[in-house]
Amino acid sequence: MPTEIFETTHTKKKNLLLRVAKGHFATGHSHINYYIDVAKQKTRLSEADAVATELVSYYQSNTIIDTILCLDGMQVVGTCLARRLTEANYINVNAHQTIYVLTPEYASGGQIVFREGLTSAVQGKHVLILAASVTTGYTAKAAIEAVQYYGGAVVGVSSIFATVHECMGHPVYSAFDTGTLADYASYPAHECPLCKAGERIDALVNSFGFSKL
Repeated sequence: MPTEIFETTHTKKKNLLLRVAKGHFATGHSHINYYIDVAKQKTRLSEADAVATELVSYYQSNTIIDTILCLDGMQVVGTCLARRLTEANYINVNAHQTIYVLTPEYASGGQIVFREGLTSAVQGKHVLILAASVTTGYTAKAAIEAVQYYGGAVVGVSSIFATVHECMGHPVYSAFDTGTLADYASYPAHECPLCKAGERIDALVNSFGFSKL
């Protein structure tokens, strides 16, 4: 890696951290100048709950959520968010109600599918899409299309980090955004200025981590 991963506490709240490294990285859909490490937010309960606490304020008073569809391995955050939404001390329409927490299954062509045992958690339900990050929006769009195909209604998109405020007409809320990383940039691979400047790719990255080149 070109630099060590460093931490910044943007919200000044305990356990709410953003870990990043600056460099030249390739994802499955773009080239980016920051690698955002979300591994601990996805697997460490205290950090996952801190993310959930940050996100719950966007939905606690006026959004019906029956199901949280967790992309990118976000099940722990999704479970914490569901617990927050159903707590009695939160003034919200989901108080004392149950919420499904789902992870997608992908077909060989990359499409999201739901087996018969899980379609009832989507069909006719209000579904929140939860992703690690929303930058190109490619993954979130695929999830929105899948929910709509199975008869669900998408009520929003949430993530740890995002560079956009809407995706296919749905609001995107995140714990961190470009206010945290003002110079964050994402480019189509064939238009990447770092490549054109001859800068080597430091690593291949996705929501599970990075592989140095």
